[in-house]
Amino acid sequence: MTADTTTLPRKATDQVRQAVDTVAGVAGEVSARLPEAATTTRDAFEEANRLVRARSDESLKVVAAASIGLASGLFLGGAPRVLVIAALVPAGLAGTALMERMDGSVTRANKVR
Repeated sequence: MTADTTTLPRKATDQVRQAVDTVAGVAGEVSARLPEAATTTRDAFEEANRLVRARSDESLKVVAAASIGLASGLFLGGAPRVLVIAALVPAGLAGTALMERMDGSVTRANKVR
């Protein structure tokens, strides 16, 4: 073996180790920020839920219909499934709020958070 053939595997090994170290560092940063991101997401969802519940029945029906229409158009247009599901989130929130208003047996204390 010549000097060139022995240094090539060594260089490749060093590059792989450097890449692994970089990935490990990024993974550490992401895992450190994950609880904060989860808290922020939960707070945003609770605020959106509060705003939806404050709307009138008519506006909730319009939101649900528009959301379903948009999701249907995205689905028929061949959009990615994640985008279609994201378009259905407002319909889910509005539909849940409407169903809870219609069901008189659900009290404030019995609702699941």
